[in-house]
Amino acid sequence: MYQNKRFLLIAGGGTLGSYVSEELLSHGAYVDVICLEDNVSENEHLNYYKGYATEDLLGSLFAKGGYDGIVNFIHYKRVEDYRAMYELLIANTDHLIFLSSYRVYADAQHPVTENAPRLLDVTEDKEFLEVEDYALPKARCEDFLRTEHAGEPWTIVRPVISFSCRRFDLYTYSDNDIWEMVATGGTLKLPRDAKELVAGLDWAGNSGKLIANLFLNPETFGEAYTISTAQNLTWGDVAALYREQFGLSVEWCDEAEFVEAYPCVEGIKKWLYLYDRKFSRDMDNSKVLAATGLTEADFKSIADGLRIELELKKQ
Repeated sequence: MYQNKRFLLIAGGGTLGSYVSEELLSHGAYVDVICLEDNVSENEHLNYYKGYATEDLLGSLFAKGGYDGIVNFIHYKRVEDYRAMYELLIANTDHLIFLSSYRVYADAQHPVTENAPRLLDVTEDKEFLEVEDYALPKARCEDFLRTEHAGEPWTIVRPVISFSCRRFDLYTYSDNDIWEMVATGGTLKLPRDAKELVAGLDWAGNSGKLIANLFLNPETFGEAYTISTAQNLTWGDVAALYREQFGLSVEWCDEAEFVEAYPCVEGIKKWLYLYDRKFSRDMDNSKVLAATGLTEADFKSIADGLRIELELKKQ
């Protein structure tokens, strides 16, 4: 499908980018990756360029010829910052994929489809609208594409939380929180109300496969896709998998006790907590399956993904 096609992944050396690369390479593509990680390639079709995606670095790569596809994994907090980058990238590729997030969705439709209301469009919380710097900028960049560049070969992807050996997530907790508790035999406290909420969570290998298989299909131009295999496990299900595979102990408690144990949900993780993790994130992925031609049989279960990543983390 991608035999001898050329792809560029910007800031693509991490969790999602690594699996997008793997999928593209499996189809015979050539992949260039700009990243800050000290990655080393053992594949003649894969090249890493360590550094930031400056105009100079991009210019040197584009001088060798344009790319069949580009994924830009950089998060832009201002549309103005994305605008200049967009112009440079779209002029040097046949297909540009913009990395948005499932966090743009409000808690207004279940299951969530790509047409579900977005927080930017329906939320009346003035403080949130003024200061939140992740979901809202993603949505504003989406609007920039739709209003200023309609008809051009771009695609928006909205991945759910995508875990790998580089990062594991459990509700508002992430890697260091989890492994500290595993190492010390401690217990993570989680709010009882979260136990039955659907977790917007998937294995990065599944997410990378979905993104890679959207490339070069003109029907995806100008469209947005939720990147999820829609296994729709609850946070209670995910916590049980962490207990089985990692030995992680979890205590379900009332919200006040959770906030006392994990005060950052009133600080740096306030908006993540209030406008994502307290929502039920059951996904309908029929649109992305139709666009990619993938089926349920093409993906790993979340349990299998955890086992794979745990083994990689031990290496």
